[in-house]
Amino acid sequence: MKIKIYYGGRGILDDPTLFVINKMQDVLKELNVTIERFNLYEMKNNIVTLPATLNDADGIILATTVEWYGIGGYMQQFLDACWLYGNKEAIAKIYMCPVVMSTTYGERDGKLNLSVAWEILGGLPCSGICGYVNDMVTFETNHDYIDLIERKAENIYRTISQKTSALPASNQVVKKMVSSTNAINLTPQETEQLSKYASDDTYVQKQKQDIQELASLFKDMLEHKDMDESTSFINDFQEKFHPQGNFTASYKFIIKEKKKPLIVEIINSELVCHYGNKENVDVVCRLTNNVMNTIIEGRMTFQRAFMSGDMQVKGDFRLLRMLDQLFSFSLDEA
Repeated sequence: MKIKIYYGGRGILDDPTLFVINKMQDVLKELNVTIERFNLYEMKNNIVTLPATLNDADGIILATTVEWYGIGGYMQQFLDACWLYGNKEAIAKIYMCPVVMSTTYGERDGKLNLSVAWEILGGLPCSGICGYVNDMVTFETNHDYIDLIERKAENIYRTISQKTSALPASNQVVKKMVSSTNAINLTPQETEQLSKYASDDTYVQKQKQDIQELASLFKDMLEHKDMDESTSFINDFQEKFHPQGNFTASYKFIIKEKKKPLIVEIINSELVCHYGNKENVDVVCRLTNNVMNTIIEGRMTFQRAFMSGDMQVKGDFRLLRMLDQLFSFSLDEA
């Protein structure tokens, strides 16, 4: 039998959880159980690779200390890694015993959190230990407490060796019904490889740099595209503009494919073109990009586009007729 211990505390000398798991470890060794222990605080940069160590375990002990609130960051990070990278088929056969000791309030909640998390992962529950310790000397010298810990270790051995069954829990069913997490279907080998990549800081930083470079590249491409769109048609209107005395008018071309309308203003025979929004224009024209290109290329006049229904117009129709005189696109075909 192989049992692995994952300790999520900080490793301080007066941590009551260390005393408990040391006693349990001694009892299990006497029962010829192979014990392997992982101190998460010593492996904080490689926690994401630890789910791979579960694969050959018959049972595990998740041990942590509540020092102010909750099960602590190291243990939570380990459980997150099990959810993301763990072999769920292997976890489904592993018994888990929670050990949560507290120097403040919350040991029962911590024990419950570990049990629920393991059940959601698909693992098998096992009776655990939780307790509040105010004085370490009194705790370590109390023979009743030591007997209780040793009996609990023996019960864990019996549970695993006898493959004790448990009644089904709602955690798995509820998770399947309401979970919105998109699980990645990977083989155990792919999952293990992914966890190694995730723990490699150099690899992760390189991937981040590559993503930033790609994001910058696409951003430049989009900005260049937006710049091209912001000048499209404007140069054509400026090149083909023919002033008509002291003529003043304003036109708004709402082009279907453009984000903003094209504003053409003629003030005392001076032309101003830009993309934007302007209220109270004299003429509003609605057309597509293809129709505007057809007019620019001289294959259709503004008047003809209106008469054929390719361009919808609202406003002063006398000013609409002036467009073909102001902008001589069709003269190139003559």
